Amino acid sequence: MKRWYGQVLGVALLVQSVACREEPMPPSPTPTDEEPPVRWDVVEPGEALSGGEAGTVSNASAQAFSQALPALSLERRSSFVSGRGVFEIDWVPAPASSSRADRDGLGPVFHAVACISCHPANGRAAPPDEPGSTGESLLVRLSIPGTTPTGAPLAEPTYGDQLQPKGIPGVPAEARVVVRHTPLPGTFADGEAFSLQAPEYVLEELAHGSPHPDTLLSPRLAQPLHGLGLLAAVPEATVLEWADPEDANGDGISGRPNRVWSVRQGRQVLGRFGWKANQPDLEQQSAGAFLGDMGLTTSLFPTQPCTFAEQACGDAPPGGTPEVEDNRLAALTFFSHVIAVPARRNVDSPRVLQGKALFHRVGCAGCHRPTLTTGSLEGYPELSGQRIRPYTDLLLHDLGEALADGRPDFEASGREWRTAPLWGIGLTATVNGHTRFLHDGRARSLMEAILWHGGEAEASREAVRQLSKGEREVLITFLESL
Repeated sequence: MKRWYGQVLGVALLVQSVACREEPMPPSPTPTDEEPPVRWDVVEPGEALSGGEAGTVSNASAQAFSQALPALSLERRSSFVSGRGVFEIDWVPAPASSSRADRDGLGPVFHAVACISCHPANGRAAPPDEPGSTGESLLVRLSIPGTTPTGAPLAEPTYGDQLQPKGIPGVPAEARVVVRHTPLPGTFADGEAFSLQAPEYVLEELAHGSPHPDTLLSPRLAQPLHGLGLLAAVPEATVLEWADPEDANGDGISGRPNRVWSVRQGRQVLGRFGWKANQPDLEQQSAGAFLGDMGLTTSLFPTQPCTFAEQACGDAPPGGTPEVEDNRLAALTFFSHVIAVPARRNVDSPRVLQGKALFHRVGCAGCHRPTLTTGSLEGYPELSGQRIRPYTDLLLHDLGEALADGRPDFEASGREWRTAPLWGIGLTATVNGHTRFLHDGRARSLMEAILWHGGEAEASREAVRQLSKGEREVLITFLESL
């Protein structure tokens, strides 16, 4: 059996840092006479409205991430339903029977048959959990050192830029991804033990031989979809104002914007979406998912990325030119812009307020900025002027070797990730039935996600490790209220 092993980065470093460091928690800032102390243990006006007045729904059920913006008109709500229909379509290979001809074109190689396969209930899928298991929920990006003329990662020559574990009849699947885990023990400062799981990714049953010896591999889970339109409406100037690439203020945090290629505009623009902020907008992200995940062409990406080694892929009949019509791409783009954010729960609970104060005290808010105000976004008046609480700065941050994938993506280095929004994170178990976090789902809980952080977040992680058990519990209680 042919196998190819991905690297596990930074394991020794992580064990040393979580088990042996005994740094004290940084003290809270001392206020000056001119600057009164900030109170984080009180309820702020509108704090429960994570998506602002126009973008928040009071829904904490399994459908919490599947609601339309309450501000939508009846006509635009109908467009939301149409977009949801595209999101839920099961695509089939071409040529299909007349009854299914409107949804053929799947593949030739692909990852899933529908958008909802990777975004169950508009949330996040769980990674393979059993030792040695595989599954469709985890996709693997591939590249080799270098960039394209637009600055994008250079695709691996035999398998392209994304591994495809499935193929239509007559077209072989590219490979199977197997995940194995190594336990990493550590202790909190009070002596309580914990254990993390370091993943290793093995490519088996490779259809076209081993990949390039310098292949860079990055596993990814799809992110939740709620609130994306609100993030699209955040002014670029706001994001750039928060950037501090040289850490000029000396706080240890040096967030950077990613600059990525916009196919529609034909130029470099600010990246906002994806684990490395490698997508400029929701239309391109949707078109990229159609092509990369389901093998469906659009007017934005009209060509199948079959490589020289994949003759059967190149010979497969298409389902149209393009396979996804512009009206369907537009419908899905609209849908992804107008998904509401669930309201906070228990914002006035003493434990939640204590946890919020700790969240700020240990420095998590340095990257997970609580509040933003949206500007205007053409075609989406409902998103304008909203005070939102996504807990992100939309910037790239170095999170250390333990979380590094070693794979640059436009201007993002192999150690950098975009600050993931935290709104709705406390409903993950309710919506998706699990508590798996980070880009590849390696963290089995919110606390494990914190403990994986390094780099710019190392001081905050160490501050959390120094907390008492009771303080750690109320910190998690706060996160679960988001």
